[in-house]
Amino acid sequence: MATTDSRATPERQAEWDQLRAQYLQSDDQRPASNGRGVHHQALLSSDVETTIRFYQGLLGFPLTELFENRDYPGSTHFFFDIGNGNALAFFDFPDLGLGPYQEVLGGHHHLAISVPPAVWTELRGRLAEAGVEVHEVGGSSLYFTGPDGERLELINDRLGEMYGNKVL
Repeated sequence: MATTDSRATPERQAEWDQLRAQYLQSDDQRPASNGRGVHHQALLSSDVETTIRFYQGLLGFPLTELFENRDYPGSTHFFFDIGNGNALAFFDFPDLGLGPYQEVLGGHHHLAISVPPAVWTELRGRLAEAGVEVHEVGGSSLYFTGPDGERLELINDRLGEMYGNKVL
């Protein structure tokens, strides 16, 4: 089913329609994915404890493990449960002099995490109370940044759906 975006230029809409026609397969024709799911999304942390307080304390994603990064001695590798068998991982890289986030082609834009509507409402309040600047879009998405400038979205749509459209 083709989705039309009323804000799109006719040229972009035509491009998207052509891509859908060429590549998008119906549910009954689409092969199963080779993937089992997201094992973890890895981000960088400037301070392990600050990151734990933000993700576990504020957002309610439990810390599940913490150990030395096998690729960089002295670096911490730690994980949070973000539900449905998915993990959010962080590394700290002490003494590497890492700079602030930069958007680059092929780089991470934002991580969207689905939460139930009641939790979404609760977290909107908790983020405001904590002084985290939040941009709400369409009554379903909260955009904000984490402690190191990582871009995050809490979305109250179900997994596999986005803004009323089935995406999986």
